[in-house]
Amino acid sequence: MGADPAPRPAPLAGVSVLDLTQIYNGPYATFLMAMAGAEVIKIEPREGEFLRRRDARSGAGVPFAMLNANKSSITLDLKTVRGRELFLKLARGADVVVENFAPGVVKRLGIDYEAVAAVNPDIVYASGSGYGQTGAYREYPAMDLTVQAMSGVMSTTGFPDAPPVKAGAALCDFFGGVHLYGAIATALFNRERHGGGCYIDVAMLEAVYPSLASNIGSIHSERDDIPPRTGNRHGGMSLCPYNVYPAADGFIAIICNSDKHWQSLLQAMGRMDLAGLDRYKSMRDRVRVMDEIDALVGAWTRGFDRKALFDLLVAHRVPCAPVRELREVVADTHMHQRGMLLEVDHPSYGKIVVCRSPLNFAGMPQPEYRLSPDCGGDNGRILGDRLGLSAVEIDVLRRDNVI
Repeated sequence: MGADPAPRPAPLAGVSVLDLTQIYNGPYATFLMAMAGAEVIKIEPREGEFLRRRDARSGAGVPFAMLNANKSSITLDLKTVRGRELFLKLARGADVVVENFAPGVVKRLGIDYEAVAAVNPDIVYASGSGYGQTGAYREYPAMDLTVQAMSGVMSTTGFPDAPPVKAGAALCDFFGGVHLYGAIATALFNRERHGGGCYIDVAMLEAVYPSLASNIGSIHSERDDIPPRTGNRHGGMSLCPYNVYPAADGFIAIICNSDKHWQSLLQAMGRMDLAGLDRYKSMRDRVRVMDEIDALVGAWTRGFDRKALFDLLVAHRVPCAPVRELREVVADTHMHQRGMLLEVDHPSYGKIVVCRSPLNFAGMPQPEYRLSPDCGGDNGRILGDRLGLSAVEIDVLRRDNVI
């Protein structure tokens, strides 16, 4: 066999991105771009992006390190005339601008799509927000929690006899970020094929809506006994078993999507005597006696620890997974072996576990991991190399509080 072919360039190699984003939504989109090979220049206020300023002692700063790896950082006071001028000069040579300020902020600053397109008609300009740049909700305050409340995520999470609760993960922020990345990649492809830049508007509310498919289906059903919150059961109450069951040392999630899965579960349980019972015969039959089946399965799972139970069920090809604590997930051997997770010694946060992009392209390895940058750590290089400013001019910008 011949030698392995040389690695191909990263998918977004050569793409230049001006990153005005903050917190989770936008920074995750630009992180995915950076890990796909794009040059991402993070533009922060002089005091640094808000997420950078959270209390590092509580671990609240670690998300900044996770979401801003492989980026450069410069500081610009965009409220000053000089700061705006420098931004627009950078935009002339950029491919993409990404922002997730509240709607209207970039226009007030004079750095909106129209201003950038005037100096660079080929720009792909992407805005991420809670509710979109238009419509009745445009001005509503939007954070992950508020969008979870508005979108239906919160009302469908929890148990029927208890108040709604938020999802543990920041779903709306990251769903919005993934869709923002997808929109940018699509726009770059469109520009490559057909020419011209464009403006992108991605709302978190709209990005998360399709994930409620099972729950939405239930409101169109003929049944009137499906509660708005189903705990760990299926959102449409149409699958059984589908729940989280107790183990001797925690919990395990089990789902039977088909009659075949049910038969496999009975084999694992050593209860093939139940296979012929009419009330358990089909999925619809089992759904009608859901409480009974959950009690049956739960009584059996209590006798095993999670690993033994997982191994047994996997051997019988029953869809399942142990409910793992976060410390277990962060130490996950599988994701470390695949290179998704890695431990780094960060100068600001110490030894932490960070992630690469979940997007892997055959023959195109992800770039070498670079730690999140110091605030404004690339001011001299970016302003000097890209805009041709001298060291004296850069010192003047510092003196005038522009950077």
